[in-house]
Amino acid sequence: MPQGLFGGSKIFVGVVHLPPLPGSPRWEGDMAKILSQATTDATKLIDGGVDGIIIENFGDAPFRIGLVEPETVATMTLVVHTLRQLTDLPIGINMLRNDAHSALAIATATNSAFIRVNVHYGVMAADEGIVEGQAFDTLRTRRLLGSDVKILADILVKHAVPIGPSDLGLVAKETINRGLADGLIVSGPATGMETHAADVKKVRQATPDDLLLIGSGANPGNADKLLKYADGAIVGTWLKEEGIINRPIDPDRVKQMFLAIKHCS
Repeated sequence: MPQGLFGGSKIFVGVVHLPPLPGSPRWEGDMAKILSQATTDATKLIDGGVDGIIIENFGDAPFRIGLVEPETVATMTLVVHTLRQLTDLPIGINMLRNDAHSALAIATATNSAFIRVNVHYGVMAADEGIVEGQAFDTLRTRRLLGSDVKILADILVKHAVPIGPSDLGLVAKETINRGLADGLIVSGPATGMETHAADVKKVRQATPDDLLLIGSGANPGNADKLLKYADGAIVGTWLKEEGIINRPIDPDRVKQMFLAIKHCS
């Protein structure tokens, strides 16, 4: 496990899903609303005991593959900087869909801890098109920036399918050994859908000593089953009111998830 990132117990990372940012199809022209919503959600996560927070430009759908627009980078940087004033917890960035370069730049500038890269190593067919891993560029950019931001890479990411036959365990090994990721994320088929315990077990067996997080579908009812093999979970959808993704975060659900994850420690 990357040292100094989350600590030793089972990890609870909460998600801040941002509303549509400037330039996206549903942008409402209200920057104050974006900052207020992000701050409110992050505060609920912090008060609920999370070990880290990841921020996503979730409201920007439909997404493009590769580099996002400058206005997206600027807004995300402002949001992350604002939330950094609230906490010393590790903060991560996921720039959808798969813009590791911008995420790394923002994380470095804001002293954030990690980025999530949906396709770091390999090739996937997604609804946006063909997504190709850019591990070569990402690792060299990190070196050029003199950054110690950690790279957490999805394995056969949700909302996508591999091009050609693909062995989950082999992909995990190669993402660590050849892609030089600092940790792995395994998910279900789509946002909010449960990750298969058999998939988590397979990745753990292939990479027994590396950080492994659940990327979707974790809840208090399945935490024991999934965290038997994983080091923790990134939780977004279940934390919302009634588990509906476009609703605000429910503080009671955050506390329930915290207790369920820490019970597995």
